[in-house]
Amino acid sequence: MSAPSGPLPAGSASSAGLRTARSARPAVSEAPSSIGKLRSLLAGTFAMAQAELRKLHHDHLDIFTRSVQPLLWLFIFGTALHHNRSLTVGTLDYRSYLAPGVMAQAAMFIAIFFGLAVIWERDVGQLQRLLATPLPRSAIVLGKAAGACVRALVQALLLLAVLAATGIAVRWTATGVIGTRALLLLGTGAFACMSMLLAAAVKERERFMGIGQLVMMPLFFASSALYPLAVMPAWLHAIARVNPLTYEVQGLRQMLVGVGGAGEVWLDFAVVIGFFAIMLAAATRAYPKAIL
Repeated sequence: MSAPSGPLPAGSASSAGLRTARSARPAVSEAPSSIGKLRSLLAGTFAMAQAELRKLHHDHLDIFTRSVQPLLWLFIFGTALHHNRSLTVGTLDYRSYLAPGVMAQAAMFIAIFFGLAVIWERDVGQLQRLLATPLPRSAIVLGKAAGACVRALVQALLLLAVLAATGIAVRWTATGVIGTRALLLLGTGAFACMSMLLAAAVKERERFMGIGQLVMMPLFFASSALYPLAVMPAWLHAIARVNPLTYEVQGLRQMLVGVGGAGEVWLDFAVVIGFFAIMLAAATRAYPKAIL
């Protein structure tokens, strides 16, 4: 005669095994959910990036006109101050010193005014339709930032080609060029997210243009893009030290020409990555408010 079935004692091994099995079930179901969210984020980002690339493919004039600005800074401003000893670092040509700063400034100029497209999309109703899709908000923001990154990358490649053609001294190493492109993309993505954050708060394109200039010019001039930190007064030096553009320029300069802040490229990458993460989180949260 078999023993009657009944509830197991609370302290038995079987009871403990059942509790372990029950607690393990949700973990099994959560893993696919996390993977699914990641896939959705990557797919949405790729789709948005493709849309931005199609816009760029049909606008070659925009690439050309934007590429003229850094060349003017490099060959007119750089040549004018070529023999200024206070701006010379050792025996380095000032134009070589200026090239990474001009590259970062041109990319930031693209990124800061990228929010104008968000305002335009809201005015024509495209933004409302986009936010009604099941795409994650972070994928939309990342995809749009990718459009600014591609424009900045094309502009940087044209600038590097000009540097090579004119013989301006740059260190042509594989790690330096790849690292330069990576840091430039991170910085451009961060400033593009900042631009989308501003666009969520500003409703008129004319007002956004004024605010964009107000943000961009102090960031540019209160950085090491044009001159070494050592020649700055104490108050400007303190501002430059908390300016994310300073770290982007220092990293680019260290990898391209071999001089920078303290030569700590890892610190420059860490600051730019942290700035990008903060701007991405803020833009993702504020982006739906752009339709209000």
